[in-house]
Amino acid sequence: MAVFCKTSRIWRARLAATGAGVTVVMLACAPAWAAGGAAVPAGRAAAATPVPAVAPPVPETVEVNGIRRAFTHVAAQHLPDADTRVTAERLIERGVVDLRGLEYVAPNLTIQSINGTASTNFYLRGLGFNDFTQNNMGPVVTYVDDVAFPYSTMASGLMFDMADVTVTPGPVGTEHGQSTTGGEVKLRTNDPTDTFHYGASQDIAAYARSRSTAYISGPIADGLSFRLAGQVNQGGGWQTDPLNGAHLGDANSWALRAKLKWTPDSRTTVMLSGHVVRDESQVVGGIPISRLIGSAPIPSVGWTQTEWSAKEAFTKLIGRQNGLKPSEDNWFWGADLHIAHDFGPVTLTAVSAFETEREGEYTDQDATAAAQADAYRTIAANNFTQELRLANSRAGDRLQWVVGAYYQRSRMSQNFYFDYTDYRPARGYMQVSSFGLNQEATSQFGHVSYRLPRHVTLFVGLLHEVDDRGLTGLTSRIYGGRTLDFHGESTAAAQFAGQAGVSWQATRNVLLYYKMSKGFKPGGFTANNTQVQGQLAPFMPETVLTYELGLKSDPIANVLRINAAAFYNDFHNQQILGTILLPDYGPLSQLTNVPKSESWGFEGTIDLHPVRHLFITQNIGWQRGIFQNFPTVNRAKTNAYYARTGVWKAINDNFAGVDNGQPKLTLNGQLDWRQAVSHDYAVEFGPNWVYRGAQAMTPGGTGFYRLPPYFLLGAHVTLRPASDRWQVTVYASNIMNRHYYTSGGQATTTYLYIPGAPRFIGGRISCGF
Repeated sequence: MAVFCKTSRIWRARLAATGAGVTVVMLACAPAWAAGGAAVPAGRAAAATPVPAVAPPVPETVEVNGIRRAFTHVAAQHLPDADTRVTAERLIERGVVDLRGLEYVAPNLTIQSINGTASTNFYLRGLGFNDFTQNNMGPVVTYVDDVAFPYSTMASGLMFDMADVTVTPGPVGTEHGQSTTGGEVKLRTNDPTDTFHYGASQDIAAYARSRSTAYISGPIADGLSFRLAGQVNQGGGWQTDPLNGAHLGDANSWALRAKLKWTPDSRTTVMLSGHVVRDESQVVGGIPISRLIGSAPIPSVGWTQTEWSAKEAFTKLIGRQNGLKPSEDNWFWGADLHIAHDFGPVTLTAVSAFETEREGEYTDQDATAAAQADAYRTIAANNFTQELRLANSRAGDRLQWVVGAYYQRSRMSQNFYFDYTDYRPARGYMQVSSFGLNQEATSQFGHVSYRLPRHVTLFVGLLHEVDDRGLTGLTSRIYGGRTLDFHGESTAAAQFAGQAGVSWQATRNVLLYYKMSKGFKPGGFTANNTQVQGQLAPFMPETVLTYELGLKSDPIANVLRINAAAFYNDFHNQQILGTILLPDYGPLSQLTNVPKSESWGFEGTIDLHPVRHLFITQNIGWQRGIFQNFPTVNRAKTNAYYARTGVWKAINDNFAGVDNGQPKLTLNGQLDWRQAVSHDYAVEFGPNWVYRGAQAMTPGGTGFYRLPPYFLLGAHVTLRPASDRWQVTVYASNIMNRHYYTSGGQATTTYLYIPGAPRFIGGRISCGF
């Protein structure tokens, strides 16, 4: 028997989310961490799993048939997948406040900012591509509350008031949403509550960084409830310009989310949601690593320094104020409607969503005070999706199934402005490239599973998708010079994807599974800095056949959990950022296809609770891949030839047998010690860590074309009362103040790295009622 303090609705809700086995009694004045064995102190959420019935309440005593769980997501241990599921509390502990931070809590996941901006590229199990223009669908799709965001930038600023996050590796699309080859990242935010709740948090850290969040939730009328949540981010800029001491990197953003939930009867739920994000944050500037063109030395800058420039003529051209710093000027807003009705044997779900993006983004892509690759881009985009799903309502049936259809339509226009006025004698001008994108896709999907005797389950899924997209109205204009007009390009694809597998619940706590999945992703276009029509040739669709063998186990209940999966990917026409060379102009990046490639590896999570107060989580990811056939321009050799001769000549290579360059080893984990310090208070503390292996930023890249590996260490200490109504945390990230780089790239004259943040020490106080 365990005894807990009956003072908090939050704590009582967490008790309800426990497994079966032992009666738990709550008394009015007992301390919340008085449980023995595998008990978790106040505030440690148990797994959100189905629970047995709760006995009728009696005065001052509530009985719950359950045992405190050391590990979360107990029900998911019986699902045949390699998903990483992360609670909202773990996200807060690790300081994960944006998409990029998810790589600190999941294996084999890399999320990189593009030139230090809010735009991101995903790599999951090594599968992803670097798309600066962000007008193509990535191999890893972000979902927010069951709504797919095909362009990752649209999901910026939405990670607040979170419920949980799920990272799913491998091909998906036979059960919901968009078909992909690499997987998906699903964000789930908190829903309205039937009782009144409110709360807030304030996080203050080094470099004047401030993060504020608040929410209020409760009933409006019978069957009608609401939730309103918001966040404000300010400061935190840690870079300076050594030439003039100017400051760079401060956040300046706010966001609001509103949800309205209506349950007209016990079988129907209607949820209307809306959000708006305003982001005027400064971006992280690059550090030049090598000069590729010219003989002038690259700037010598310190770890927290960077150079930039924005000439008055350029800011006037783009309609911005003189003295512009590298920064965002973004609006994101959208709304979605979820309707679910249980007809008895089946449940019908409809999800409608409309998302809008208005982006203005200035970056200094040569990372010097010279105007050799200053860039400003504007994006106006909208995306509409409609999904219908019909599924079996009876969870206990041997036969489980879901069928559905998905529709997506997007419209986008972009302008890319470049200032090359100091890039002489090659260019010496300002330029703008403009284009539009029209895209439409439809898919039909179905998934069936059947439970055989002896705890064996067979499952199969099928998807058919048609995607049609066209590039329109592309022009490239040199101010004071020529204007090039290009004819439109289009590409269409129609393919099948699917999945088949078997799972075996060998024992109550051990699940084995094997599955084969075929993934499909449509083709697209490279559309920035276009000089010749050939640059607009569409790249082809990507397909992958994935074989996966997995294990989920709790060999020692509430003490040890081991989940692991091994995979092999067989790619055809894998999409990747390659290189082309334009005579008398130079090398340019272009999305292209690798005719044949492969990758393999494994990932796993170990949760350990060896003694009463100690909890350890370790994620491990390892992958390796090679290009089996990949003829393309060798960018490193081409740049080296120009440096020797002053002549642009394409040095072609076939990278057959060359490593795909993705980080081979990724590690991240956390250790927590949870201890009562008095009758009324508990403390928890411990370190966290992350390691990421080297990454080649160009095919076959070596030397400075390979991003160095890094290891980071953080820690936190949290004090909370028995009521669990507030908590105070002191934390530190990058304790050792390691110098590391998160991404890299080349614009024109220099090759640069984007540095990671230095040591941050901060504090956070939060409350909830």
